[in-house]
Amino acid sequence: MNSDSDLQIAGDILEVPHLLQPPREHPSTVAEFAGLAHSIAADRSQWEHLVRYDAASRWYHRLRTGPGYEVWLLSWVPGQGSGLHDHGGSSGVLTVLDGALTERTERGTRALGSGAQRVFAPGYVHEVVNDSLEPAVSLHVYYPGLTDMPMHAARCAVAETV
Repeated sequence: MNSDSDLQIAGDILEVPHLLQPPREHPSTVAEFAGLAHSIAADRSQWEHLVRYDAASRWYHRLRTGPGYEVWLLSWVPGQGSGLHDHGGSSGVLTVLDGALTERTERGTRALGSGAQRVFAPGYVHEVVNDSLEPAVSLHVYYPGLTDMPMHAARCAVAETV
């Protein structure tokens, strides 16, 4: 029987700290950006006191910035929506903090309740709407920071099937 163990072959990992990656101060992967959004969502003290509701237009507040990314807090009163749009060259993470939102894409409609999270790449076209009877709050992380949000004409469902 071979007596070699992982420890004998690789050595004690605690003895080779130069092989360990240093913890990152800021996220740099999709999973880390989703984790950032999840951690902010879980800590209401970071955002709840900032939320405002505006019946005339969607309210938004830049909550945080980091190297190459932005975190935005948005509120939605019943009936408010984003219009059909994409995010230019930015990827993003959308997390519903309170209430419920509806996301519409060319693939269909998706209900997003509190805690739901959507991750999207540059060029992803969608519309987000508060179809409920209660206000909603969402968190949006963009990487790189959002510099462009092109609007798209609503497509007729019949025209898409032709």
